[in-house]
Amino acid sequence: MRRQQAVPLLASLIGGVSAAIFVLIAHPFNSNTQTRLITTASGGRAYASVTSNPSSTATAIYATDAPGVVSIRATSSPRTGGFAPGGEEQSPTRTATGSGIVLSAGGEILTNEHVVDGARSITVSLDGSSSKRRTATLVGESRSLDLAVLRIDSTGLKLHPLHLAGSSTVQVGDPAFAIGNPYGLNWTLTTGVISALNRQIKAPDGTAIAHTIQTDAALNPGNSGGPLLDASGAVIGVNSQIASATTSVAGEAGSSGVGFAISSDVVRRYLQSLGVNV
Repeated sequence: MRRQQAVPLLASLIGGVSAAIFVLIAHPFNSNTQTRLITTASGGRAYASVTSNPSSTATAIYATDAPGVVSIRATSSPRTGGFAPGGEEQSPTRTATGSGIVLSAGGEILTNEHVVDGARSITVSLDGSSSKRRTATLVGESRSLDLAVLRIDSTGLKLHPLHLAGSSTVQVGDPAFAIGNPYGLNWTLTTGVISALNRQIKAPDGTAIAHTIQTDAALNPGNSGGPLLDASGAVIGVNSQIASATTSVAGEAGSSGVGFAISSDVVRRYLQSLGVNV
């Protein structure tokens, strides 16, 4: 049997990769939220901690959490000698699209590093409309963790931060929900379960990322950087990679039911290293 591999889930919609190779991919607001606790972090920014009913329906989770997921568009110049998506020849510039997680009312947003790798300009859309777009700046990035933090000007915006839960209590078989922007289709919900724990995937620089969560919730190009949610709607991971041996007509891998998310415990340690408190 052919062995499938996991590869960084580049969310850019760039084609040209032949079949059978692995590629990067990856309101009505009804709410079951019970409390929102605002705490003050360093620098005076406000961070939200949201607690929901312990077992919400997919409809309720979507209504509550979709506003906390953004679409990201990054125009980049690839790093010299850097990671080539799927092994294809790098072009002088590329445009990557992905998803992001609102971390704070002050405008901090979490995503995958490979979405914004080498970006010269980054645009964040809050709801898929041109009226709610903001230019973002890069606060920090880690190629070894495939994580990055952006900041937008939140003036005049009512941002909806998502709650970052601990991932140590996650169990195989738990419900899992992903919200993102696959193929540019904003605020798309997919559902599944936690398929396995403590997987290991490779970051864009080849470093091993441990304690990764495996899920069968469908992940596709554009889901990169979006949240993997538990049954209460809390973030337990950042969707980052898929394993696939098939490609779409455009030459990109689609969901095979084997997706990987960087665990929230790994994410939290990274955010703390940047002084971002959640």
